[in-house]
Amino acid sequence: MRVTKFSHACVRMEREGAALVIDPGGFSEAGSLDGADAVLITHEHFDHLDVDKLTSKLAGRTDATIYAHPEVVDKLDGLDATVHPVRPGETFTAAGFRVTTTGGRHAVIHSDIPRIANVGYLIEETFYHPGDSVDPSDLPEGAQVETLFLPVNAPWLKLSESVDFVRAVTPRRAYALHDFLLSDAGLKVYGTNIAKLAGCDYERVEPGTTLP
Repeated sequence: MRVTKFSHACVRMEREGAALVIDPGGFSEAGSLDGADAVLITHEHFDHLDVDKLTSKLAGRTDATIYAHPEVVDKLDGLDATVHPVRPGETFTAAGFRVTTTGGRHAVIHSDIPRIANVGYLIEETFYHPGDSVDPSDLPEGAQVETLFLPVNAPWLKLSESVDFVRAVTPRRAYALHDFLLSDAGLKVYGTNIAKLAGCDYERVEPGTTLP
């Protein structure tokens, strides 16, 4: 399996000629969608869902499938790809990968801002992309995550919450997710603290890096 981390929240997985892409949003590279057979969308925010990018890169691709919460599906009208609604607690196969959906709601940004749907994705029972949530109870009971894509910076997130989340999930390794808004100095400060506190191997990789 080949796993590539693109900018911000975007991850691409490839195996046996098939490609699965998670959250190709407004901050991620359009090339992440080249040849994609399936796309998983965690929620509707622009940094996770770029409809224009999907329309452009998947034009004419009636064989491609996009998976998203029912609250997001109506935002994907007009795409050539098949759009399939999914809710937390489902298991399905996308681009040859076994996918289990988790979660339910986006983390609280502010009490005045309504919470929206957020679906996390557990791939092959080992790779976990939580979208915009750091609630370990989102995961199925007994889940054993090997690789966690860990949100590290957002208007809704504190560093302590990232640390508590990775400690609760107990993965073998974690990679920074949701990091586009950090400056170089911020990346260093966050990275130093999380690496020291996470309790597992932690790394922030440059966009386009294929993970070992």
